[in-house]
Amino acid sequence: MKKYLMALIVIMISGITVKSQNANSYFPDKNLVTTGIYYYPEQWNENQWERDIKKIADMGFEFVHLAEFAWYKMEPEEGKFDFAWLDKVVDLCVKNNLKVLMCTPSATTPTWMRVNYPETFIMYSHYTRAENGTRGLGSITNAKYRKFVEKIVSEMAKRYGQNKNVIGWQLDNEPPAISDYSPSSQEAFRQWLKSKYKTVDTLNIAWGAAFWSQWFNSFDQVIIPNPDLVGWWGNNPHALLDFKRYLADMQAEFLDFQADILRNSISKGQYITTNYTAICTGSDPRRTKKMDFASYTAYPNGGSDNIGESGFRLGNSKVVLFASEYYKSVGGVSGVMEMQPGPVNWGSYNPLLLPGTVRLWLYHSFAAGGRLACSYRFRQVLYSSEQYHAGVIQTDGVTPSQGGEDYIQFIKEIKELRKQYKPNAKLPQKLAERSTAILWNLENFWSIDRQKQTFQWDTWNYPIKFLEMTKSLGAPADVISETADFSKYKFLIVPAYELADAALIKKWNDYVTNGGHLIITCRTATKDRAGHFWEGEWAAPVSDLIGAHVKAADMLSGYAKGDILMKSSHYNWNNWADLLEADKDTEILATYNNQFYKGKAAVVKRKLGKGTVTYIGVDTDDSKLEKDILRETYTKAGTATEDYPEGIYVYWRDGFYIAVNYSSSDYTMTVPANAKVLIGEKTLKPAGVLVWSE
Repeated sequence: MKKYLMALIVIMISGITVKSQNANSYFPDKNLVTTGIYYYPEQWNENQWERDIKKIADMGFEFVHLAEFAWYKMEPEEGKFDFAWLDKVVDLCVKNNLKVLMCTPSATTPTWMRVNYPETFIMYSHYTRAENGTRGLGSITNAKYRKFVEKIVSEMAKRYGQNKNVIGWQLDNEPPAISDYSPSSQEAFRQWLKSKYKTVDTLNIAWGAAFWSQWFNSFDQVIIPNPDLVGWWGNNPHALLDFKRYLADMQAEFLDFQADILRNSISKGQYITTNYTAICTGSDPRRTKKMDFASYTAYPNGGSDNIGESGFRLGNSKVVLFASEYYKSVGGVSGVMEMQPGPVNWGSYNPLLLPGTVRLWLYHSFAAGGRLACSYRFRQVLYSSEQYHAGVIQTDGVTPSQGGEDYIQFIKEIKELRKQYKPNAKLPQKLAERSTAILWNLENFWSIDRQKQTFQWDTWNYPIKFLEMTKSLGAPADVISETADFSKYKFLIVPAYELADAALIKKWNDYVTNGGHLIITCRTATKDRAGHFWEGEWAAPVSDLIGAHVKAADMLSGYAKGDILMKSSHYNWNNWADLLEADKDTEILATYNNQFYKGKAAVVKRKLGKGTVTYIGVDTDDSKLEKDILRETYTKAGTATEDYPEGIYVYWRDGFYIAVNYSSSDYTMTVPANAKVLIGEKTLKPAGVLVWSE
């Protein structure tokens, strides 16, 4: 067991990258976006399959998503495989000119595995075993489970890997990087720590083990940090941060493990991806090495109020907004693999959607560069946990739901837009001048969310609000990693990037010196990569870069109102405030206007080389201050901006301008007189879509 785990860790740490080809090659530009649908033939009578597949084709879909939860059907008994039923469905797809996206079934284990091999399931924090009956509970570090996964994936790859009608593979399903306290995971965690720290003394220092007598004499004494048994207060934040890293590494390695198996048998024309959740706080897609690209699942509406009086029927605009940019940072392309087609079964309440809302979401994903648009699911299931989860076909098996009608309209319109496609369209200069990147990674989320310090800090949505601001200013924006080429962007936003080191800060410095405009916010570089404070002043490594010193941080109660003054305008805050002391050559843009530190700097700016650095030391609820700072940064850099209201997003891709409206009010777009309106009307109604070319 230890030899297996050590080999696993070595493979993972080595970072060997093997990908079949550039992910763009799987999606011809002229197709714009490829549409698909989830279908579960194992859940329906065989005599309905042909009717269903034909209906899928008649609705205009181009591929069918198969087999992700069908392990029991493909391997009904251990070692006995049955693909005859799946062959029949694939043949029906071929007959109806539909492609197939095949899925590995590792997310749902068959009952015989639980009966015969209970050790293949995760162990919860109270050291009880999970059981089959839902998704994602296999212990991905367990050698026996790995062997079963290897066998089923190998059999599927041998059978469908050279099938010209199979366009690609989805690995697993919404990989969760779930906490696992089982013996196999405990041992894998120790091996992971050995690979990272080499000696137990180095581990002790990194974890601050001198605090409360946590010192280890050997790696054998280490166990996974367990909040449920120690309590929130007693848990070591550095150990928990490493546990998160370990879980994400193991999940990524497990996906790469499956990708390697597939690569041995599949053709170069078949891609490999997986469907991360849009709001993904455990798995880190950037840790995978061998997938071609990452896709995402999007459920914008689950009973949230959102924007205006109709917002609860229109969905949360942040879901597609962030996911569509974030997941492109893996393979250069992305798309929505699982789009909500109507009401769900898990929301705080599950309202009907405003007609056109599913189409709105699909266009949003497409506008942001999505290369595929697939929906979960075709038919609304008649039984089990997801009875109330809508499909594109209603419970009678033949009638499209409102979401289905939205899909039909979207597909028809995309086919018309394909006729208008012009190769080699270039991003308009006015947009290129606004090119913006937002630097973000999950490790900062893990670190800050563990020690938020105020209940008002919204860790997940904090970077997203800066993406919203850039879109309201009409800027194209990417969500990038530290390894990206910063020089490609005129503006770089670094929101609450808590964990930093000298190499990253030098990269920021070089970016600015060479002409970039850097916007840094509060809670940046306050800790090193291990999560330790610096032995010096607060956020010491960035003091020289920003031309100021963070003297303290304040937080107010939920009802208190802090006041900030900038150019005779007043702004409210009550979440977080860095009190700044500016250097002599640093410009103070805004100051605190009440509290006992009235007059202290809240926002500062300095020139450095050919560029500028702006530090926003405060987090406000309405974001008006931050947006005004961004607008001024763009303007001072000679860049014109737009001023779109909340919920209006405008994109450019492949020669098309696309606008969508998540707000509850009509909005009239300003479109050039010579523009050609291709889809919709200039006045966007709620859930409205407008497409034009210039």
